[in-house]
Amino acid sequence: MNKIISKKQLSADVYEMTVEAPLIARARKAGQFLIVQTDTNWGERVPLTIADADAAAGTVTIVFQTVGATTHKLAVKEPGEYVENILGPLGNPTHIEKFGTAVCVGGGIGVAPLFPIVQAMKAAGNNVKVIIGARNKELIIFEDRMRQYADELTVVTDDGSYGRKALVTEPLKEYCAASPKPDMSIAIGPPIMMKFCTAAAKEFDVPIMVSLNTIMIDGTGMCGCCRVTVGGETKFVCVDGPEFDGHKVDFENMMIRMRAFKNQEDQDHHKCHIGLGLEPHAAPATK
Repeated sequence: MNKIISKKQLSADVYEMTVEAPLIARARKAGQFLIVQTDTNWGERVPLTIADADAAAGTVTIVFQTVGATTHKLAVKEPGEYVENILGPLGNPTHIEKFGTAVCVGGGIGVAPLFPIVQAMKAAGNNVKVIIGARNKELIIFEDRMRQYADELTVVTDDGSYGRKALVTEPLKEYCAASPKPDMSIAIGPPIMMKFCTAAAKEFDVPIMVSLNTIMIDGTGMCGCCRVTVGGETKFVCVDGPEFDGHKVDFENMMIRMRAFKNQEDQDHHKCHIGLGLEPHAAPATK
């Protein structure tokens, strides 16, 4: 049982929640994630990235968007209540070193998991350039927190309601075209965004890492739902990732797989019972 310490609504469907999880708070590293279960008996297991942690206070912070049944249930919980099960930290941490100049790109809710990576890149001595974007001003998150660590911060919105009217790929291309070009880049956000960020980096021969958020159930490599093709080989996001060389990821295949259960996800609070002997027709919902 993990006590909820605080909760904040960041936008219409996005929430930030800090929960007690002392062992996870001490062990987690940038880039890792959690599996969260709101109900002990029949609760769906959903992957949520760690947006921040406080080892001294024994807390971790998650940011999530209400999409399916589980995230809607999580969103109505209040401080003082409990999240039944949290498993983590899972996945491989981000490879952090002093690259030189690192460009970190976050789109939408992907800005939240990008934050600990920006912190770690800065702590390693990199010149960190951060690009964050969303459809409109109301959906921009973590701007103030990013400013504390970014050497340069560019904010873009699709509709021009805040910051620069552009997609995140435009300032990324400008950084990649500069001389000297970045030594490393990383992108986290919707699959289509990461695909085009990878294309932009490839055009200028800049390395790029992407953090994938595929359909996932157990988070330990057993269910196989999170499989992706990387460099022509099958990989499991939960144990081999979540970060991969963007130039090697088959984004088209990944996006097809992620749409596999869109109809069920759109149903009223679809709930996954895979492996529980109930509703054999049900398919796993993403977060």
